[in-house]
Amino acid sequence: MYRLGERWLPGRLGEMKWGIFVTELGHANHCVLEVRGLRKRFGAVQALDGVTFSVAAGEIVALVGDNGAGKSTTIKMIAGVEQPDEGDILFEGEPVRLNSPAIAEKLGIQTVYQDLALCDNLDIVSNLFLGRELRRTLIPGLVRVLDRNEMERRAMPVLNELGIRLPPLDTQVASLSGGQRQTVAVARSVLWGSKLVMLDEPTAALGVVQQRAVLELIQRLAQSGKAVMVISHNMNDVFKIADRIVVLRLGRTVAAFERGNVTPEQVVAAITGASAVEEVTS
Repeated sequence: MYRLGERWLPGRLGEMKWGIFVTELGHANHCVLEVRGLRKRFGAVQALDGVTFSVAAGEIVALVGDNGAGKSTTIKMIAGVEQPDEGDILFEGEPVRLNSPAIAEKLGIQTVYQDLALCDNLDIVSNLFLGRELRRTLIPGLVRVLDRNEMERRAMPVLNELGIRLPPLDTQVASLSGGQRQTVAVARSVLWGSKLVMLDEPTAALGVVQQRAVLELIQRLAQSGKAVMVISHNMNDVFKIADRIVVLRLGRTVAAFERGNVTPEQVVAAITGASAVEEVTS
């Protein structure tokens, strides 16, 4: 784990050539995800140029930065959508090659994108098991049908554990509020044994009450032992739920703050480059 410090760190984190120095910090929970020196180029565009951070079990890490800072590219690499040109991704201490989303999901990495990837024409339970539907045999060797009762039976303990309150599971998703839709997407990510949940702008376009409900759900995810990553432009949300705040700028990790040791103004300064910049001299 890393925190804001006063000297540049030698060794593997020394790849960060500028910005605010981060030092290693022990954590009571085991490290679920660690990325080291990720680099990615799309043609002439250097999307990532040395992204380094980690996320522990039971911890919420907010990944913040201006548009084009590299947040989405970083998430896509961890989700297996894109592959880095350089750098390492470690999951539960082991180097991994996330060459596809299927590989990432098999390890226990789930991503809730901003569009949520829900089917409005299906009900809640069908969305929870989308692509992983449970079936029962109606006519042996000939006909198998969806086993809705079994899907609901398996879903309810997960929903109850996280304190998720939803309408009846046969309710069509199209009729749900924005907050309820976000809740369904998060519940789906947890239902399949996730160890790391990544959420992209989880409170975007939600009302105040719905925002509060989603933020509380994210906190319960961490309390249940999940490692949680949140991408957000909303500093109020970040300071309500994040344990640590990792700042990207121009494709680089430039700062990592403990929430209790930093102000929103300092985070914004790191995002914009208004804070002091030093060059590595050794």
